[in-house]
Amino acid sequence: MTVSANYDAIAKCNKCGFCHVACPIFRSTGHESGVARGRLAMLRGIIEGRVEWNEELEDPLFTCLGCGACTTNCFGKIQTTDLVLNARSEYFEKVGKKPAHRMLFEHLLPYPKRLHLAARAAALGKNSGASKVAKAMGLLRIFGRDLPRAEGIVEKLPTKSFRGTTKPATYPGQGKDLKIGYFVGCGVDVIQVEAGKATFETLKKIGKSVTVLDNCCCGLPPWSYGDIENTKVLAEKNLKVFAEADVDVIVTDCSSCASFLKEYKKVFEDDPQKLELVKKTRAKLKDVVEFLYTVEFGEAADKEAGVVDSYHDAHAGTAAVQAVMKDKGKVVVTYHDPCHAVRGQGIQSESRELLKSIPNLEFREMAESDWCCGGAGSYALTHYDLSQKVLDRKINNLKNTEADILVTSCPACMIQLAWGIRKHGLKTRIFHISEMTAYKEGLEKEGLAA
Repeated sequence: MTVSANYDAIAKCNKCGFCHVACPIFRSTGHESGVARGRLAMLRGIIEGRVEWNEELEDPLFTCLGCGACTTNCFGKIQTTDLVLNARSEYFEKVGKKPAHRMLFEHLLPYPKRLHLAARAAALGKNSGASKVAKAMGLLRIFGRDLPRAEGIVEKLPTKSFRGTTKPATYPGQGKDLKIGYFVGCGVDVIQVEAGKATFETLKKIGKSVTVLDNCCCGLPPWSYGDIENTKVLAEKNLKVFAEADVDVIVTDCSSCASFLKEYKKVFEDDPQKLELVKKTRAKLKDVVEFLYTVEFGEAADKEAGVVDSYHDAHAGTAAVQAVMKDKGKVVVTYHDPCHAVRGQGIQSESRELLKSIPNLEFREMAESDWCCGGAGSYALTHYDLSQKVLDRKINNLKNTEADILVTSCPACMIQLAWGIRKHGLKTRIFHISEMTAYKEGLEKEGLAA
């Protein structure tokens, strides 16, 4: 769909400016081109022939985080994120893709084995210090202007992926009837491996069986960059895996994956046959937060997605949770809402209820907990300075909670927040919510839970 086809939706903007209040980028820069009103005015200018397609449009199009905060603050509920993503697609057609995008979207993400090999090579380079040498020599610049600075965001990388040790297969569980499919997102598979292990062990306690699916990337990265063609390649692969899997429910511990998998109808809006398959799959898909909440407290009420008014190891695992809880006695915990959870799926209270059910834990709400952390997938690789401004605001809010532990449900957020914690010299630890629930299960097994 071209930008012109969205003229009516774009023209709905009445220029009220309420999006300014909610936009993390505008609050960081104050530039009109970096907020929904400015972006929509630019798109309208393109349609009306006042603005030409050229490389000067790259910044206003690609500095959008895609967090969706503008829509929640918009009286007309204009879907600015979708309109911008559609414009990015046309930008690629008219101006061209970058080599790094082609390599990632066409040659790595559709093939998990290739991604694992690339991740292992990256881990060896990162953990050995070779990446610092490459940075010093300027070799990283070929991957983007900001990659040399962004290289430090990830402190270290696991040498083995989750599915490198837990192969795609069906594993017996301790539950009675439920057959669970585990969709392993790229971030959990190659970076947050310990979170994946915690999720897997928890699912085995709940289900009769757990099938680690042989899925590929959910497709959100290319979709976010407007690469519809490669998104469809990934989505079709996953739909085939879903259709062949003998499971009752499909759970993923990446809120970004969960949100996008539930929105495959956007990818195949012009394909009735695929849409039927998407509809059947959609009913099975669950974010791990909503799944665990249902297991613990029962079904949540149906709701529309929308806003509901210096030491760190990002790969620590459940044992590290135990160490913190034992050392502190009673710990202060706060939560960061991933954009794709709170706005993408309407998940907010469930995460807090799960955390509050853990003994010896004091939950403190963080100001602007639902604001984007600036991670937005690979955003920092191309817009490092903006990413850090958004992150600094988030970390300042974290400081005010004096939390011992920060919890979230998105691997990309974990990476970004971990970097912010190190950069600001905080002692706060960050864990995936699966690691926290696995810790609680350990207490219950020992008869120590309330």
